[in-house]
Amino acid sequence: MEKFEYRAYIKARALLGVSAQAIFDELVLVHALTSINRLTINEIIHNALKKRKLTSRWIPHELTDQNRKNRVEACKGNLAFFRNGPWRLCDIITGDESWFYLRQIGHKSANASWVGEGESPRTIVRCDRFQPKNMFYIFFKTTAVVHLGYVEKGDTITSKYYIKNCLKPLICEINKQRPKTGTQNFKFLHDNARPHVTETVTNCLNQAGITIIRHPPYSPDLAPSNYWLFDLIKKNLDDDTDVESQKTRITKLLQSILKEEYKKTFDKWLEMMRLCIDNDGHYFEHLIK
Repeated sequence: MEKFEYRAYIKARALLGVSAQAIFDELVLVHALTSINRLTINEIIHNALKKRKLTSRWIPHELTDQNRKNRVEACKGNLAFFRNGPWRLCDIITGDESWFYLRQIGHKSANASWVGEGESPRTIVRCDRFQPKNMFYIFFKTTAVVHLGYVEKGDTITSKYYIKNCLKPLICEINKQRPKTGTQNFKFLHDNARPHVTETVTNCLNQAGITIIRHPPYSPDLAPSNYWLFDLIKKNLDDDTDVESQKTRITKLLQSILKEEYKKTFDKWLEMMRLCIDNDGHYFEHLIK
């Protein structure tokens, strides 16, 4: 095989999505070409085709056309309520549940350390799913957290549990904070987990005069709890021995967050919905600057 031939072969295979390693194997094993190496193949792909190698981007779910359509419709509908006046960010409450490990290993960047010449970096054992952990539920608005709690060992979040331990205390706290108007005019954003979308949960919120904000399935990128609060907490936790000490630590951390930061994350929620629309319902994390 002449030089111009294998160069053309490499470009053609690369355009079809074949990896550099696979192309190398084909040239050596199938075409018996021994004068080629993987570095040369990478250079041809990069220089001739103007391609570069990037790490794959993780996404929460493989969205169907209908999933993307639902995401766009939900975002357009929600933004219209803000644009036309009836909805205000200060009337929004959102929240969710999440697992928190008692032992923290931190993010990869947080575990970086200086090492001398010839020394090996320290090793960190990744937490597995069987490590001790607790499920907390946190609900917040544009100024602060409204309700915080955890699921006792042996309990499971069902719609009945969700109403009794999450929604009822939340509604009670809102009534304390706004004795004149109570829960009227409040809007509630939560995801589509099964306990959240039952008829009994919907009735509970409707009876309190709370409007449920439409949230499309497979959309953690449109939930402030997921794209901001839970990640912030987990980045700043230290090791704890039990659930009560962990609750105390999380409470102090939440109290240390400035009011402006809560407001910013709701402003960002509006921006996220616009990005979702502009990106035709696809995930858009890679577009955020």
